[in-house]
Amino acid sequence: MSDRYIDFANSSIGHRLVGAIGLPSPVRLERWQAGRLRPVEGALLIGGGPLAEKVNALANRLTDAIYSYGTDPSMATAWIPGHGPKLKAVVFDASDLLQTDQLKALREFFQPLMKNLEHCAHLVILGRDPQTLNDPFAASAQRALEGFSRSLAKELRSGGTLQLIYVGEGAEDQLEGPLRFFLSPKSAFVSGQVIRLNPCETQVTDWTRPLAGRKALVTGAARGIGASIAETLARDGADVILLDVPPAKNDLDALAARLGGRSITLDICAEDAAAQLVEHLPDGIDIVVHNAGITRDKTLANMTPDFWDAVLAVNLNAPQVLTQALLDNGTLRDNGRVILLASISGIAGNRGQTNYAASKAGLIGLAQAWAPLLQERGISINAVAPGFIETQMTARVPFGLREAGRRMSSLGQGGLPQDVAEAVAWLAQPGTGAFTGQALRVCGQSVLGA
Repeated sequence: MSDRYIDFANSSIGHRLVGAIGLPSPVRLERWQAGRLRPVEGALLIGGGPLAEKVNALANRLTDAIYSYGTDPSMATAWIPGHGPKLKAVVFDASDLLQTDQLKALREFFQPLMKNLEHCAHLVILGRDPQTLNDPFAASAQRALEGFSRSLAKELRSGGTLQLIYVGEGAEDQLEGPLRFFLSPKSAFVSGQVIRLNPCETQVTDWTRPLAGRKALVTGAARGIGASIAETLARDGADVILLDVPPAKNDLDALAARLGGRSITLDICAEDAAAQLVEHLPDGIDIVVHNAGITRDKTLANMTPDFWDAVLAVNLNAPQVLTQALLDNGTLRDNGRVILLASISGIAGNRGQTNYAASKAGLIGLAQAWAPLLQERGISINAVAPGFIETQMTARVPFGLREAGRRMSSLGQGGLPQDVAEAVAWLAQPGTGAFTGQALRVCGQSVLGA
């Protein structure tokens, strides 16, 4: 549904009024459009330590306008504060900041940029995972990057975002995939996130269709976020198989026909659901997206057994049982991808959602526990945790709660189903086996939770 406050705040009269009385002034976010060729349309600034050279080596595949600041001036055209172009994307390597006094490089690098960023600029900081460092002082300095990056993300204006990527030893050559996502409008509603990147053997060979030749199953695909996920996976080249409950058959069949995929109607909580699903997938599958989910909200004092059991059955037990069956039967192929749709409610909790939050936290726990067990087969498993997303469900939320949900984030607005779908499609790519056992929040850096 339309966000009338954003419409008003971005009108000529509204912009002046909200500025005069100090109200938030969120901008319309730039999102990926069909026909776009490059992740960054504008100036990319690269600076910092040794990983900056790795980024520079692939930068011409991201944009034509490459600048350097505070690094080897021969690496790219020097950017001069106040004289260079406005910046659409920034990558700073902080991996060599290993002592407290070296952290001043963060202020020295970023301070001159803050008034020189384009609308909807995307920033990335690179570091090393503190848990892998033996020197306590070095680990402390690298852990400090999290506080800096999350805080700076909240200071950005005009739709800007910022992420921190901890690059594992041996994963230095895996940077292109994450940068293509986090520096582009595909990550429009992702900000303030901390990502851990590990080595991965499989790579994307065609960035125009990164999922070509791969088969993807999406549950709860008939409408809303599930339908958007299916559309995005198909856009990126996947052969899609769409699953939903029998009452959704008409919508499901129509979407499958439009995407050139096929549909499966199935109650995922049925006793024989796992056996039925395996039977429907005789040729195997590469990508599994567990999107199906329900809510039955009540405070715990008023929670009925039926409400509790239904939510846990659909949201948590079904993904566990179905994924286990796909693994046991070899239906999920080696180097496969499993993506679980969690929620920020599973991270921060939410009044009246003890059942829902428990189920979504359980999915995050499932990803964390299963990740090391599946690595031998090259399979990654991750959770995507949406915040307030504009759907038919949130349109039914009372006005006051809906407005609070929209504004309680650094970006000052709700996300779109496309934002969740873009994150899922990125996690489904071959190269994102470097990212496993993690929860990626798609929430505009909501003030709820971490």
